[in-house]
Amino acid sequence: MSSLRSLFLICLLAIAPFRGQAAYEVEWVEFPALNEFNGAPVQLSALEFRPQGQGPFPAVVLLHGCGGMYTRSGYVTASYRRWAEILSEEGYVALLVDSFRPRGHWSICDLQKRPILERRERAEDAYAAARWLSHQAYVAGGRIGLLGWSNGGSGTLYGMRAGSKLEPGFRAAVAFYPGCRTLSRAKPPYQAYAPLLILIGEADDWTPAAPCVHLAATAKEQGAPVEVVTYTGAHHSFDRINSPLRYRPNVRNLSKPDRLGATVGEHPQAREDAVKRTLQFFAQTLKN
Repeated sequence: MSSLRSLFLICLLAIAPFRGQAAYEVEWVEFPALNEFNGAPVQLSALEFRPQGQGPFPAVVLLHGCGGMYTRSGYVTASYRRWAEILSEEGYVALLVDSFRPRGHWSICDLQKRPILERRERAEDAYAAARWLSHQAYVAGGRIGLLGWSNGGSGTLYGMRAGSKLEPGFRAAVAFYPGCRTLSRAKPPYQAYAPLLILIGEADDWTPAAPCVHLAATAKEQGAPVEVVTYTGAHHSFDRINSPLRYRPNVRNLSKPDRLGATVGEHPQAREDAVKRTLQFFAQTLKN
């Protein structure tokens, strides 16, 4: 079976649960990546949730984590789907971008040497998505936000770095449990060019909270609009749905001496607060 046909079948599987929804429209879209990958052009795919009506609506680009955006059965994960639904129900166009399948990967969590990088492909894909959204008549000009999780959260941090800004830029961004270690040590200190909110668990042993707290404090000293919220007792992936706490022994973890293993799982109280904070943050930055 050709890779194109395989991707088509995956798309059919992934979109099946959305049929019959009335509050928004769901559609697969494609647009070019900003740069080639392994010497070849890349056509990115994304799942768009659009509120009913003419708009124009503010929009949010969504960046998945290192596990990709699909379950093993080929469906978009319940957690990413629910986030897109929540945003569209609140009046945003939500665009969930697949950075991996168009480049030949399902997941990169277990890879010690990752071919798709947060500072490069993930950040660039965010801007490729923003560029596509900016050409849609139903998207409000200058009102595009960015939301990323874990590996996509790190991509969000890199994308929001003042020196990395491309056009169209993002008005605001939220990063869930990103890896902050490298950027927290950056010289000159990290600065975001627009409001940035970081949400992370204090018990996170994959992307620890301490570097993110340091990054936010240093950025604020430089006048950058960066805030961080930490959740007591919450681990990595605390906002996931139906995801009991478990240990993943094979994932790459740069925070551990042997570079392997991390604890992941939902924390309902942290998730509830994070959803509220995210919606309040985007309402203040994208709707006003």
